[in-house]
Parts: sequence; C-alpha cells; structure tokens
Amino acid sequence: QIMKTLTEILTFSLLLNCIFTPYGLCDNHNNAAYPSVVIQQVRFDPNNTDTWIYNTGIFNIDLRPPNPPGFQWPKGSGHFAIFTSGLTLAAYVNNQLRVASCSYAGELAPGYVTISLGEPVAHTDSRFKIYKVSRGDNMYTNPDWLNWGYMVPYGAPYVDVNSNNIYEPLLDTPGVKDASQTLFVCMTDGFPESHISGEGFGGGTLPLFAEVHLTAWGYDNVVGAEDVQFLKWDIINKNTHPWNRTYFSIFCDPDLGCSEDDYIGCDSVRQLGFCYNSDNDDGGCSYGYGVSPPALGIKWLTCFQNSVHLNSFVPYVSSNIPGFCGPPNAYQIIRGFKNDGSWWLNPKVIQGSRKTKYVFSGDPESNNGWNCSDGIIDNCGGDTTGNIVHPTGVDWRFVMSAGADNFTLNPNDRRTVMIAQFMARGSNNLNSVTKLKLLDNRIQSLCDSGFLIGINNINTTLPNSFYLYQNYPNPFNPVTKIKFQIPSVGARYIVPVKLVIYDVLGREVTTLVNEKLNHGTYVADWDGTNYSSGVYFYKLITGEFIETKKMVLIK
Repeated sequence: QIMKTLTEILTFSLLLNCIFTPYGLCDNHNNAAYPSVVIQQVRFDPNNTDTWIYNTGIFNIDLRPPNPPGFQWPKGSGHFAIFTSGLTLAAYVNNQLRVASCSYAGELAPGYVTISLGEPVAHTDSRFKIYKVSRGDNMYTNPDWLNWGYMVPYGAPYVDVNSNNIYEPLLDTPGVKDASQTLFVCMTDGFPESHISGEGFGGGTLPLFAEVHLTAWGYDNVVGAEDVQFLKWDIINKNTHPWNRTYFSIFCDPDLGCSEDDYIGCDSVRQLGFCYNSDNDDGGCSYGYGVSPPALGIKWLTCFQNSVHLNSFVPYVSSNIPGFCGPPNAYQIIRGFKNDGSWWLNPKVIQGSRKTKYVFSGDPESNNGWNCSDGIIDNCGGDTTGNIVHPTGVDWRFVMSAGADNFTLNPNDRRTVMIAQFMARGSNNLNSVTKLKLLDNRIQSLCDSGFLIGINNINTTLPNSFYLYQNYPNPFNPVTKIKFQIPSVGARYIVPVKLVIYDVLGREVTTLVNEKLNHGTYVADWDGTNYSSGVYFYKLITGEFIETKKMVLIK
C-alpha cells in the first residue's frame, strides 16, 4: 500500500502546510500563528528498527511523498509494520472536553508553558527542537550533543558521571545510559492554532496546556533488545485548572506489510497490544513480509515513578461499520467503549458478564479466548446482547489507554506513559505472536531492573591503580564478565574509558564501554550469543593505560 486514502494525504498537506527537504526538515513558512516553529522529522534507527519521530507528537509515520509507512523492520529491508502512531491526551477542564490529539498530524508543537497574569501561555524559541545523540558523539561531531544542556531542565536524560545531580557540559554524557541512540523533545499543546478538527482522532478542541517531554532510545548491543524501541512521555498539567476525567492513549495504525489482511489483539496481563497477519502469506504489495510474516508488539510499561497503568485496549476504524455503533467518537474510544458509549462484549464468555475493555484478548496460536477471527458482537445503544458479525475489509487500528472518569491531574502534577515497540518472527503468522510474548519477557526484565545494562560500578572505594582483570568465566558460553578498576589520576576523578572486543584477526567486534567514568571498580557483561566459537581479545583503553587480555568462547 503506497499511501493511505487521498483524503488523508490532503489532510496532511493542509495541516502541515510546508515543504519537505532532503534533510528531513519541513519549514512551516505560511503559518503566522507560530512563525518561529519548524516542523521537524527525525529518523530514529538505534538498532534493527527504523522509524521517524516528529515534534508535533506523532511518530512511526513518514510524511514525505509518497507518504509510505514509517516503522521499518528490519532496518533497510523495505518492509514496514506501522503507518502512524501518537500519544493523545484527553480531559475535562471547567466541564469542557479538551483533547491533545496525536494520530496522523499531531496537535503538539515544540515549546513550553508559563503562567502570565494567572493564565497559562505557550512559548517556543530556537532551543525547542528534537535533539538526537548517538553513542560516540562529542562536541565536535554533533551540535545536539553540545547543546543538550538546553533541555536538561525539561527532563532530557544524561549520564551523571560524578553523581552530583548537576548537569555539567563536556563532563556528563547526554542521552540514556548505554543506549545507542537517544532522542528528546519538549512539546506543548498550548498553541490554540495547533488544534485542528481534521487531525484524525478527536482534534480541534481548546488546549489542555500540557507540557510533554518525550524521550526515545534503543540498544544495539543488548541481546533481546535489538528489535526494540523505547519511548517515554512525561506529561505535566501546566494549566491553572485541574484536568478531570483524564486519559492517556496510544493510538496506533499498524500496517503490517500488506495492510488489508491484518489482525489485532492484546494480552491484558502483559499490558501488550499486537498486530499479526490473518494468514501465513503476507504477499501482494511492495511492503509485504511474504511467507511466515512477523508480528508487531506495543507494550505498555510501568517501571518509572508516576507511571499510569493500562486499563483498555480497543479497536478503532475510520468509518461506520456494523458492530462499532456509529461514526468514530475519540473520547468514548479512549475510555474503552464503542463509539456510542456501549460496552464491548466478549463473545467467548458464556456465563457471567461479557463486558470488557480488552478486545481480542485471546491467544492466536493456541486459539484460546477471544481472537480477531471470532468477530464482534453487534450491540449498540447499551445493549448487552446481539449477533456476532465479522467485519470485512477493515484496516484495523487500535487504542491503548490509561486513566479513569474519577482521575484528576492537578496543576503541576505529572504522569509518565512509557511503551516498547518491537517485532518478532516465528515459524508462521500465529507463532510470531508467541515469539513476541517471549521477547516481551526480556523487555519486562529490562524494565524491572531499571535498565541496568552493560557496565555497573560494583565498588566506589578508591583504587590505587588501573587494572584489567581476567574475564570470568573463561572459557564461557555465552555470557562472560569483564572487571576493571579506575583510580583517580592526579586531580582528575573522571577518566575517559573504552572497553573494546576484537576477534582473532584484530577486527573490532563491539565496544562495551565508551564513556567518562569516576574512580571505582566496574564489571561489564559481554553476551556472545550472536558470535561464533573462538578466541577473542578485550582491550581497556584510558589514555594513560592500555591493556589487552584473551578470552575463549566455546559453544
């Protein structure tokens, strides 16, 4: 599917009113409401995954002509899994519904909110843009690395090298620790002109005056995370009034290769939404995955302070079809209901209540529970019974939400929404969902550990010399630990350190450590799962000290 409908393309053009350049930037020349804002599209490809992120609140979409899908897996393959996604906020302010909608264009803009004469006011300037840093960047190679400090007061993450809770440029390291790439942008829905009814999913209201801090990151050297992207939004109510009946929703329009044969589903225990192929051959289009197609997962994570928990997963379609109860109603869908406020009913429940906010919550491979192939109950007007219908020709989209009708976010309160989006491929279309759930276990483990990856400081006692220990175990299969110690050097307590793995021919295999470290004793893990048996060398490089040792991987 080269592009969505002509209507959607024209909507994008009218909303953005801009011209894309080969560098991925789109200058909004004609929008007088915020003439200093540049609508920015930045590639995010930290590992095997490849997507685009915008400073308007949307991601996984590529708005450059001819408007192809935006989330590519594997990177460089020409196969795509998602057309667009976004985080939508909805709440009542003074008994009036307000929505910051992000689906196909986005109602956010780069900037922040202050209070002037008792009222919230949105601002922006040239500092507010998407910042992107990669492992190995420095002040000479990347201006975003150099200027990262502009965004630290707004939540941009960094490695606090000397643990003093103060960002010190040229000393501390911008980005998420151990990530291969980190993106950060501070946005707000506070510009009334950014709220347009044609956004695609409930747009056109007055602003909430939210401030949204988005961090995206990924790992390329962590087994089990090579096909995963992490996105985290810190959301602050910068209004002078509380948000009542507050909800946070991830909108996703998956196009898994050829979009016409997709199914969707969820695992409510795992807080996981997924998309998979309805049969075992995803062919017939330029983006198709062919035989034994993969599955796409979006996992709702709650391992950060102030995280909100998922409480609904429901389908969304852009037209009025049987079983959905009328034309799309964004707020009802966000709340976990059908378009007219009716409950979703589980057709596989024979006794007891069929009401649910988790649609298609079965397991496709075992065929247990309610799956997309089972259809939906055509109940509207609040009915609790109806015939089962099987909608055909549906371009399935889904909405994952947290919040409640009794949830209030007071001024300056904040909440965190975090997801992992990832891919897995099994022996067939249904087994791919099972593989997805196995990968989900690894993602949950990373989250629960606080993303402690790679190097850990195991002893802050001041060593009196550099030392590189023999790895242990050795020989190993497939994981080994490499321990080293860093003393203070003269008046300097912070030392640039690299720990590099080489093969027997002297070719660099991977870099485990490339950062400035305080004095102490450290341990770094190396997982050789994806490497062949043989002799490898590891080298510690600090400037003043270089040492190499040998290790053996046996499978």
